[in-house]
Amino acid sequence: MQGDPGVAKSQLLKYISGVSPRGVYTTGKGSSGVGLTAAVVRDAASGEMMLEGGAMVLADRGVACIDEFDKMREDDRTAIHEVMEQQTISIAKGGITTTLNTRAAVLAAANPAYGRYDRRRSPEKNINLPIALLSRFDLLFLLLDDSGQYDLDLARHITYVHRTGEHPPLGFEPIDSKLLRAYITEARRMPVPTVSSDGLLADYIVNNYVSIRGREQDQKMSGGYIGARTLLSVLRLSQALARLRFSTEISHGDIDEAMRLITASKASLAESRNGESAAVEDTQTRIFKLIRSIMAERQVKSLKFSEFEPRLLATGFTREDIDATLEDYANLDVWSVNTAQRKLAMV
Repeated sequence: MQGDPGVAKSQLLKYISGVSPRGVYTTGKGSSGVGLTAAVVRDAASGEMMLEGGAMVLADRGVACIDEFDKMREDDRTAIHEVMEQQTISIAKGGITTTLNTRAAVLAAANPAYGRYDRRRSPEKNINLPIALLSRFDLLFLLLDDSGQYDLDLARHITYVHRTGEHPPLGFEPIDSKLLRAYITEARRMPVPTVSSDGLLADYIVNNYVSIRGREQDQKMSGGYIGARTLLSVLRLSQALARLRFSTEISHGDIDEAMRLITASKASLAESRNGESAAVEDTQTRIFKLIRSIMAERQVKSLKFSEFEPRLLATGFTREDIDATLEDYANLDVWSVNTAQRKLAMV
């Protein structure tokens, strides 16, 4: 999940880690590579070297919820590449060479690269994560903090909780977390569902994959690359849906629902640009990059309008384009604009 701050990503992660029969919650900022995988430590009593499992090892056959995923250091982030691809972690430290199971589902939450999601930029540029790592996730969803019909309901809910100390009447009976945990536990005990041996369902999966891959090439769909890992994602999601029905065989309905989830995932990223034209994006992006380059040349973090406006106007940008860029990036908290002093400063 990626989205603007304040859309309850952390609350969702904490709830899922609590409902899961084996759930581990951690943050990318507070966890190093060995904290997520495994570390070799010296036993205080015997003095011998021993393995200490990290969050991914402890979440084996469960769910690992990682918050602030974008705040991880690059060398720590690469430590979980093997974990997400092979479901194992190889250790060769302190004379200990072994392989540990990390058969965990990873649910991660991250903030946009610019603090708030910039609709003028493509999803790939807003997501401050390498494509090699993003491709290992089955689903990618974008949560935006848009003003609309839910603002009033959210404000009333927050003020009610603050005033009374409890949530308002829901109008329905929520499923008890203990019952949900027991249901998940029972579903996990089912054998791994398989595709029927007649080959018809296998052909159906292949045709769906080839079709969505072809649409991506024809329409140049935004929202991520569709490759062999997408086909594996379809199979994993279909197996999970079959287990929810306590079935040992995947059905056409499971395949259709898995394809719908993947399509909805990519649609949430593609629709994030909200119809912005490429011309508007290119103009404002070029103005932003030119201002940043001027700051880099002078090694400063603030500029007077007189220090960048003449160059922008000489390049061919209009004053309306410059004013729109200054206002939009100020709303994103990328920089602050002092109109009285006609000065721009990076935040």
